[in-house]
Amino acid sequence: MDVNNAFLHGDLEEEVYMKLLHGFRHSHPNKVCRLRKSLYGIKQAPRCWFKKLSDALLNFGFIQSYDDYSLFCYSRKGIQLCVLIYVDDLLISGNDSRMVQKFKEYLSKCFSMKDLGKLKYFLGIEVSRGLEGIFLSQRKYTLDIIADTGNLGCKPAATPLEQNHQLGKVESPVLADPRKYRRLVGRLLYLLHTRPELSYSVHVLSQYMQTPKEAHWEAAQRVVCFLKNSHGQGIMLSSSQDMSLTIYCDSDWSSCCKTRLSLSAFVVLLGDSPICWKTKKQDTVSHSSAEAEYRAMSDALKEVNFLRKLLHGFDVKQVPTRFFCDSKAAIYIATNPVFHERTKHIDNDCHAVRDAIKAGLINLRHIRTKE
Repeated sequence: MDVNNAFLHGDLEEEVYMKLLHGFRHSHPNKVCRLRKSLYGIKQAPRCWFKKLSDALLNFGFIQSYDDYSLFCYSRKGIQLCVLIYVDDLLISGNDSRMVQKFKEYLSKCFSMKDLGKLKYFLGIEVSRGLEGIFLSQRKYTLDIIADTGNLGCKPAATPLEQNHQLGKVESPVLADPRKYRRLVGRLLYLLHTRPELSYSVHVLSQYMQTPKEAHWEAAQRVVCFLKNSHGQGIMLSSSQDMSLTIYCDSDWSSCCKTRLSLSAFVVLLGDSPICWKTKKQDTVSHSSAEAEYRAMSDALKEVNFLRKLLHGFDVKQVPTRFFCDSKAAIYIATNPVFHERTKHIDNDCHAVRDAIKAGLINLRHIRTKE
């Protein structure tokens, strides 16, 4: 559902004044307007609108999630409704069609609403349904990127980046117009919502936003050429009843050629559906590959804790999360709380992995690198 003129519904609590419009200034030169409602353009408008909408949802019986403030859940007598808010767009899901219709009628009484029907297109993400589940893709958005960069007739690339690239050390002239590079990388960042295989490539390219070189622009163009042959790919959210979490984490030790910082990466599956992924440079230099892997486990654990709390709000019970890592040394550090030489450089917050194992939140398992 979409709200018409959403910000005009907000009630102002502060005193806000505005200059008179041009047609009234001559007749009232010394007067200003005091606003009774929020207007588009004032900084209070988004907050006032969200408060107005959240009050309406709370009056209906919804409970606001503490883990995601834009999520509201309703649960009574076996009936469950969930509402996710993005400014003036609302996604509504539920297990009772009559209750969904009753809620939509309630919203229409509170605000001027447009019912857009079943979710098909939202914020550039295309939604398709089938017996196997829900498929999310950004096909149109991807084709727009390819067309805007002039690569509709290019030869598709097999991989997003060249293997063993040296973009950090490359000698190349500075790009004459850095704005086009920043705009392209920014668009690729939004594409990561449905394209996890681009996570590492876009992470690398985003490090050169300030002074990009021509070689960096060519690398960004290669990512677009890779999209040419896979513009319809996306994420399949399976209709399977399995709601358990599984996480795979890894690290690339001392991969940054300038700072010698390591990379952390993880992907989270809900059942057999990927729902979260990330590539991030670590904050400190690791003295060994085992330490880098251990820090990667700590970063992944933060995401596990957040997702477990979020699923708890949906009344989804969780067993210990299966946590896969390909470093036996890091697993031994996590499962053995004895202090020894290899752990004295590791920050205390990384040892939260040990506490999570003791508390039964995660079940740490070894997986071979090839797997």
